[in-house]
Amino acid sequence: MKTLKRTVIVIVLFLIIIVGASSIVITGENEYSLIRQFGRIDHVVSQAGISFKVPFIESADTLPKQTLLYDLSPSDVITSDKKTMICDSYILWRITDPLKFAQTLNCSIANAESRLDAIVYNSTKNVISSTKQDDVISGRDGALSQAVIENIGTSLDQYGITLLAFETKKLDLPSDNKAAVYERMISERDNIAATYTAEGSSEAQIIRNSTDKEVTVMLSEADKNAEILIAEGEAEYMRILSEAYADESRQDFYSFVRSLDALKVSMQGGNKTVILSPDSPIAQIFYGK
Repeated sequence: MKTLKRTVIVIVLFLIIIVGASSIVITGENEYSLIRQFGRIDHVVSQAGISFKVPFIESADTLPKQTLLYDLSPSDVITSDKKTMICDSYILWRITDPLKFAQTLNCSIANAESRLDAIVYNSTKNVISSTKQDDVISGRDGALSQAVIENIGTSLDQYGITLLAFETKKLDLPSDNKAAVYERMISERDNIAATYTAEGSSEAQIIRNSTDKEVTVMLSEADKNAEILIAEGEAEYMRILSEAYADESRQDFYSFVRSLDALKVSMQGGNKTVILSPDSPIAQIFYGK
């Protein structure tokens, strides 16, 4: 009897442990717990910690709460100017409504990635097909990603998914026409550079012509002012000279000075000897006659 009692107690304890273990639901920090009752989702546990469920009646599934990465396959897209490009991109996404996610995608990450692949590819194709190739290339700084996300809009809300980011790893030309496109782009850039150079040269010539005109006007004005000053100086000189000769007391002095100046001019070369006849006007001045 004692052995039977011990066996029964062990079995009961074992059943209690099994029931207790099957009643506990542990929700991690980066996951949701979905509590199902007879296969139908009864409620969602979003907070990390321990919760409980009815054993053998309720079951628990988990879904990731953290940000997920999905790498899309490289695909061909055609721009509005009918140029083919290869787009290789990836997205960052997150489950924000686990109940919708479970109801529409059957709690399958693979199903979610399949829907994301189709929606993001179609949006990328629509955006690039309405954009010229040059604008697509220049839009790699963020404009293209923003346009794709805006084109997707709220279409992922029905799956309980939020798209966090769309980024292009590679946006290139097919190898068969890459060289021709590069040559065309280089030619276009050379034409633009030549236009800028011609416009700059024209503007520089206008500036030089304007500066030359201003310099000519300034020089002309300076020459006019110099002529005026010279004329005024000569007039003043003549006035002073006239006054000097008008005064009889100064006439002899000025005649003497002018005679010296004339004599100085006549003494050219290395020979500084001057021979004057007694009746020379200069000799008369020196003689005081």
